Amino acid sequence: MDKKHKDILLKIADNLLDKDVEAIKFYYSQQIGYGHLEKIKTPIELIQTLEHRMLLGINNYDDFVEILNKIGRNDLANYFSKTLSSPESSSRTSSKKDTSEVCTALKKYYRENYRKINEIQPPLKVPASVDLMNNFVDLCIVDAVNTQIDVVFNFERKKFLEKQMNYTPISYSEIFMKEKSVILISGIAGIGKTWLLRKCLLDWSNNLIWKNVELVFYLECRRLNQYQNISNINELLNVFYKDIINDFDISTHSTLFIIDGLDEFKYLHELINCSLSCNYPIVNVLTEIRKYKYVVAGRVHAIDQYQSISTEDCDKINIQIMGFNEGGINNYIENNVLEEKKDVVKATLKESAIAKSMSSVPFFLSFMCTIISNSKSLYKNSFLTMTDLYANIFLLFLQKHIIKNNESIFQFMKNNSNKEYILNICKIAYQLFVENKVFFSKEDIQTFIIDFDKNEETFFGFIERIETSLGEYIYQFAHLTIMEFCASIYAYNCLSSEEIVTNEKLKSCLSMICGLTNKNLNSSLKFLVNLNPLKQTCEDSLLLFSIFVGIYRIPAEYFFSRSIAL
Repeated sequence: MDKKHKDILLKIADNLLDKDVEAIKFYYSQQIGYGHLEKIKTPIELIQTLEHRMLLGINNYDDFVEILNKIGRNDLANYFSKTLSSPESSSRTSSKKDTSEVCTALKKYYRENYRKINEIQPPLKVPASVDLMNNFVDLCIVDAVNTQIDVVFNFERKKFLEKQMNYTPISYSEIFMKEKSVILISGIAGIGKTWLLRKCLLDWSNNLIWKNVELVFYLECRRLNQYQNISNINELLNVFYKDIINDFDISTHSTLFIIDGLDEFKYLHELINCSLSCNYPIVNVLTEIRKYKYVVAGRVHAIDQYQSISTEDCDKINIQIMGFNEGGINNYIENNVLEEKKDVVKATLKESAIAKSMSSVPFFLSFMCTIISNSKSLYKNSFLTMTDLYANIFLLFLQKHIIKNNESIFQFMKNNSNKEYILNICKIAYQLFVENKVFFSKEDIQTFIIDFDKNEETFFGFIERIETSLGEYIYQFAHLTIMEFCASIYAYNCLSSEEIVTNEKLKSCLSMICGLTNKNLNSSLKFLVNLNPLKQTCEDSLLLFSIFVGIYRIPAEYFFSRSIAL
């Protein structure tokens, strides 16, 4: 924003009354939360805050003028509009960049910022990041048309992954060299969708793919959730790429959008049911993006719903990521596991059906290598079920980031205050999970964990604190899979079977919740159940019955015929 426009805003501030400040705060509170505006008392503080929040940028002056009219300050609205429309003011557009400048800046930005992807748990021999340019292992990519139904209606991920080698893979070059108008990418959590998208960004930046596309913009749905009131594409890009595009108009240029994490989009239901009236402008923006070339990635259920609204007659390809192939798994072990542990890792992956099937998922393979390598006396069948695998990952976080000493999990869990600590972590995860909040503020947590402010540091490890460009902090769970598992632990320990079955938000957690009923004494799960002394004991068989009969419509007689096995 140039000096002329800063002077205009300062003039506005000089003429605002205290009641005007409160009224303007009310209108903007829906966008940035009243907690961030509550302490503001003076007009200049308000204007500066709105500037920092990018709510008084070139593309949203009209919103501010409209608010001034709404609060009865037509004089200031008229002054603002008249000054902005003057010849001197309109000269601000003369600094726009041309296409080649924007393209060059975008490619440089991606090469500098997306070359490496941090892993949650560092590999054991190399730095804590994966270099996509040099170490990227091609994922197994297949035609999603043949796999979609299998995944949507499959209760066990293990069976889905066992089918991996039965599908005919499609080469990376066949998909991305041909410049399809629409590419839909699906896959389970942690399978490598984001790795693939960022490799695409790097390859475009190095002129290897999409050679006829002038501009490529990468947008994460977890971040889009914070900007529900953005109403058009140019405004959106001026938020995420403001230093690069400088109010550049993309409408007449060959542009491709990459949308990552569709399942994390808070307004997915509104986006899919686009015929419904929608109160969230950001939904209209994602609808508008379909006028351009675009790539959308997300979990299978989200992409399965989304493809029903994508244009049928366009040049489209629907693919699914199946994780590492066998060569990729072996390559990862060779490069990231200590020499003396390689045989142990390979033997475990061979002997455990779950470990073998889940090793194709980069997220799980990384953790399993770490868990196996670090353990001196790994329980036999520690990866007996998916939930066992989740539990081992959860306990690894606990040991490495919370306990940070030689105390065993068994000793740690004998202390009731430690059980309460874990239950609090899981409560935070559950509350945020059902509200579909990926990023959250301290105020969000304090609504149900009153003393979080005093004990904030103790939650780090599971929860990460991120400093924004404005010097404030937001929070997120270290990984959505961990957050989902924690939500399952809370549901199992604190909710009735009826509450679990009727909660639509818990559908993706049901297999984990069922897995917590495992009473195997050698299982790590024993440390994560019975955490809540206030909950009355409930037969696990009743919980399983409720889930299988109530949600999956399995006949009761089938359940009872299999009850011994369960």
